[in-house]
Amino acid sequence: MSRLLTVSSSPHIRTEMTTARIMLWVIAALVPAGLAGLFFFGFRVVLLVAACIVSCTLTEWIWQKYSGQKTTLSDFSAVLTGLLLAYNVPPTLPLWMAVCGSVFAMVIVKHFYGGIGQNIVNPALAGRAMLLTCWPVAMTTWTLHGVSGPTPLAIIKGTAGTIESLPSLADLFIGNVGGCIGETSALALLAGGGLLIYKEIISWRIPVAYIVTVAVISLLFGRAGGVLAEVMSGGLVLGAFFMATDYVTSPTTPRGQVIFAVGCGVITSLIRAFGGYPEGVSYSILIMNVTVPVIDRWTTPRVFGEVKSHGKG
Repeated sequence: MSRLLTVSSSPHIRTEMTTARIMLWVIAALVPAGLAGLFFFGFRVVLLVAACIVSCTLTEWIWQKYSGQKTTLSDFSAVLTGLLLAYNVPPTLPLWMAVCGSVFAMVIVKHFYGGIGQNIVNPALAGRAMLLTCWPVAMTTWTLHGVSGPTPLAIIKGTAGTIESLPSLADLFIGNVGGCIGETSALALLAGGGLLIYKEIISWRIPVAYIVTVAVISLLFGRAGGVLAEVMSGGLVLGAFFMATDYVTSPTTPRGQVIFAVGCGVITSLIRAFGGYPEGVSYSILIMNVTVPVIDRWTTPRVFGEVKSHGKG
């Protein structure tokens, strides 16, 4: 412990966990979900993942080189953004659309706000939202084993298929369903998320509070398919463990993290039940991202000895 304490200006407690190491741990935790996507959707998953990662890293390099900034590719944040964006698109998405989403995420969402640590919303989710707005058909065309079909959430919502065609809980758990590349296998995502909690890369508060909130509201709404189907369908597990927990766009205090996660869960459930779109994870996290400064302001503990100001001093 003594080697971690430095008598100097803050911070006084230091760690060997660098930004690059954190990013690499998150990337490693996402590998099981990628392998599940490759198994169920085929080799095109590799092409989409490569397109997103290469375009994100190349965009960041070009932007920093020609804007006179120090290159930060070694922190692997661009690689992680590309990987998360790829996991949030269907396996049939044209590669050029994936490149457009990557450029948008890196330039408009990340670097227009100052780069890593300065963006106000999650870049990968913002890229997904842009793609869904510009090319809704391509972003909502789902295939499994080469056959087009509805997602479980579309079946639950009643916009496609019948409730009898809803996949079994076993298929939902392992990922043998239509959906985005990295969101379908709850098993793989839970394994990766558990690793991050074990390594203390993320806290359990946000994913647990997020998922429990959706489960409770789903139980109250009594939607077809049941609570477990609601929880394992769509991007809930992916969003709860890997995107709602983003350091930059989530609260820093324990109480703030729970408030943030509950807000994500409420908005997700409302969009799923009453919105025109069967999924609400991406939009819920983006909406709650912009509330983080307010949440942090009202949940940060008061400094010891601080006196509340009354009028002008």
